Amino acid sequence: MNWEIESHLQSFPSQIKRGLIGEAAKNQAATNPSRTLYDVKRLIGRKFSDSTIQYDKKFLPFEIIDRDGKPYIQVEKGTQSKVFAPEEVSAMVLSKMKEIAEGYLGQNVINAVVTVPAYFNDAQRQATKDAGNIAGLNVVRILNEPTAAAIAYGLDSKQVESNILVFDLGGGTFDVSILTIDNQVFEVISTSGDTHLGGEDFDQRLIDHFIKLVQKKYSKDVSGDKRAIQKLKREVEKAKRRLSAAQEAKVEIEDLVEGLDFSEVLTRAKFEELNSDLFRKTIEPMQTALNDSGLKKSQIDEIVLVGGSSRIPKVRQLVKEFFEGKDPNTGINPDEAICYGAAIQGGLICGREI
Repeated sequence: MNWEIESHLQSFPSQIKRGLIGEAAKNQAATNPSRTLYDVKRLIGRKFSDSTIQYDKKFLPFEIIDRDGKPYIQVEKGTQSKVFAPEEVSAMVLSKMKEIAEGYLGQNVINAVVTVPAYFNDAQRQATKDAGNIAGLNVVRILNEPTAAAIAYGLDSKQVESNILVFDLGGGTFDVSILTIDNQVFEVISTSGDTHLGGEDFDQRLIDHFIKLVQKKYSKDVSGDKRAIQKLKREVEKAKRRLSAAQEAKVEIEDLVEGLDFSEVLTRAKFEELNSDLFRKTIEPMQTALNDSGLKKSQIDEIVLVGGSSRIPKVRQLVKEFFEGKDPNTGINPDEAICYGAAIQGGLICGREI
């Protein structure tokens, strides 16, 4: 842990009390766009000069500044300015999760298993561990997310050697990992993916679509209105989720801009059309992971879909077609599968019978 992070440890609990975390923060993003922090996982453990940081800076509504070569988040509140390390923001989320777990279990939680993408380097893993320490947790294991997903589905209990492809399409990143499991020993043999492909990108396509629609139908430009954009962002995400189970969803926003009450129907077909090229971008990383592993499609014994965006019907169709009709494992809530596997691993570390 570096000295800058360590210096925040004493004041950190009071900072948590003053902030909203999770759904509560998300629900007020429209009124406080520049003070609502998200996608911090894209910043953690990186250098400010990284091309991905410079790219993200253009789209994030809050300010990213350079402090000793690392990306920090600067938030303005009135006349005051506060600066947070990405580890601190991640620690706020972990603290909230700790609080939820303690409420459910009725006892203090001290130890934790924290998952990270398989491609995370040592700096990113250490930064994640620092975030856990700031949150008051003893991080006993940093577990690769694809390994956690495989554990969730009980694939570690197979008696024969198996090859598993984990397709993880979340809010901000897309990861493909191929694992071999033999006698309950996991080995990640290849990884691929796209650090800028996920639900946020699908949402952005919808936001851009509706910005053009508002301009065309009402001659109003909302592209520079952060409050309006956050309202759009919230409602298009809800519509996107509904489209996983329905053929159409209504996007309704009261007072979007200049008193305009906005209402439009979004069809699944239109959603797929707007994002067709992004959905197709999931295919190449799967092929790359296969090539790097030296395996053929027919040698993949199990396919596991995790991450909220893997619910999208078109995405599931593309994966099934890529593997020539083979059905992926989808029985566990994709938002929870990795967490479920981490919990099982935590139980095993504690000596619990699972």
